[in-house]
Parts: sequence; structure tokens; C-alpha cells
Amino acid sequence: MPNLKEVKTRISSVVSTQQITKAMKMVAVSKLRRAKNSILQMRPFAEKLNEILINVSKDLDADEGKGYGTEREIEKVLIMVITSDRGLCGAFNNNVSKRTVALIEENYKYQFDAGDVHILPLGKKGFDFFRRRKYHVIAKFTDIFRGLSFKKGREPAEFVMNAFLQGEYDKVDIVYNEFKNVARQVVRVEQFLPIAPDSDTEQLPGIIDYIFQPNKKVIIEEMIPKSLKIQFYKAMLESNAAEHGARMTAMEQATENAGELLGELRLVYNRTRQAAITKEILEIVAGAEALS
Repeated sequence: MPNLKEVKTRISSVVSTQQITKAMKMVAVSKLRRAKNSILQMRPFAEKLNEILINVSKDLDADEGKGYGTEREIEKVLIMVITSDRGLCGAFNNNVSKRTVALIEENYKYQFDAGDVHILPLGKKGFDFFRRRKYHVIAKFTDIFRGLSFKKGREPAEFVMNAFLQGEYDKVDIVYNEFKNVARQVVRVEQFLPIAPDSDTEQLPGIIDYIFQPNKKVIIEEMIPKSLKIQFYKAMLESNAAEHGARMTAMEQATENAGELLGELRLVYNRTRQAAITKEILEIVAGAEALS
């Protein structure tokens, strides 16, 4: 039978933990509301811009198609892995990291063996995961989610876009969690560069005859980089909202588990206390009988 003091100490500890998880859940709810509003507002704009880009790209001349759309033999690969800076969000980070490892095994085994697969983690958890496993990690943007904004999201996008134009990488992929709802996040793998035709192109409207002002070349040169930065920022907003949803769910589950554990500990405490009282009564009765 456990000691009463030990059980009481454990009850106090679980109560403190439950209060912390409740507070963390409320913080996650507040942050999720803002993050959800941001991604819901960004999605229509990003999707429409991407649709225009696809329609315009269908009729590009050979010279106009160079640059971000240049397809080369895949020798050097960069994978941008979007995770969170903090833990306590269930399998959120682990799912992205495992999917990235599987992607390398499935698609880039030859390049990885040659040392030509680089990881650009956006989030401290992804950085720690791949650094511990001796992957070639580029540590430039590991604290980007503190005050997330388009300006902060633009920096890694421009870094990657310039590296691709200079021929440092032949292909760039993004792995991140897409926000579906509070309880569901879906790991996505998307090709960032070179610009690839959308898989749902057949669902888009037919080629639209756009009127270009001042001219087609200037519009293309400005629209493609802007579209890439917006698509990247959208992925970061998706991951940010998914993180808060995952943390809220994890903290809610932790609070419920703490409640169940408290019920069990209080039952043990009452049984132990009752056993101690019964023992004392028996000792008193035995002493009285001995005196008589």
C-alpha cells in the first residue's frame, strides 16, 4: 500500500500539470483563431494568382520560359522542411520529418548517397531532427515563426529562388502540414522549383486571352517571382495554423488524461487513508483488550 504523503504529492503534481495544459490549450485556441483567419484569407488570393500563372505559362515562348521554369537533370536537390519552433503539439513535427526521410528514400536516394541532398529547415524542431541524423542542413532560417509575416517569409523564398537561378540546385521541394481543421493536418509535398504544371490543370478554365500592360515580358518577369513568394508564404501560414490546431488538440487530450489520472490517484488516496484509519482502530481495540 503506497504512503499517504507520496500519493498526496503525486496528486499535487498532476493538478499543477493539468493547470498548465489547460492554460496552453487556451493560448493555442487564441493563436489558432488568428492563424486560421490568415490562411483562409490567403488561400483564394494564392489560388487565383497560381491559376493566372498557369494560364499565362501555357503560352510562353522558349526564352520566356527560362529561369524559374528551367528543367535540368536532377543532380542537386534542396528540400525545405516546415516544422514548428516548439514541441508539445503531438505528432505534428514527427510526421513532417518522417515524410521528408521517406521522400529522400523514394525519390532522391542516388543524390543523397552522393551528398547532393540538402535540407533547409524552417523551424527549430526540423533543424534539430536532421542535424542529429547528420543530414546536410542549411541553418539560416530556424527562428522564422516568431512574429511571422510576409517579409520574414520572403527571405527564405528569395534565398532559394536565387540559388536555383544560379544553378546551385536542380530541384526544390517543400514538405509541410496543411491545415484542414483543428483535429486534422495533412502532410503535403510540393515541387517549388522548377515551376511545374499544376496537377489539377484540367479543372482550370481554358486558356484566357490576357491583355498585357505594359507588355508580356515585364508582367511575366514580375509575376512569377511574386507568385512563388506568395505560394511559399501560403505554405508557411498553412503550417502555422496546423501547428496551433495540433497543439490545442494535444493539450486538450493531456488535460483529459490528467483528469483521469487524478480520479485514480484520489481513489488510491482514499483507500490508503481508510486502510490507515482501520489499522489504527484495530490497534486501539487490541490494546484495550490486552489491558482488560
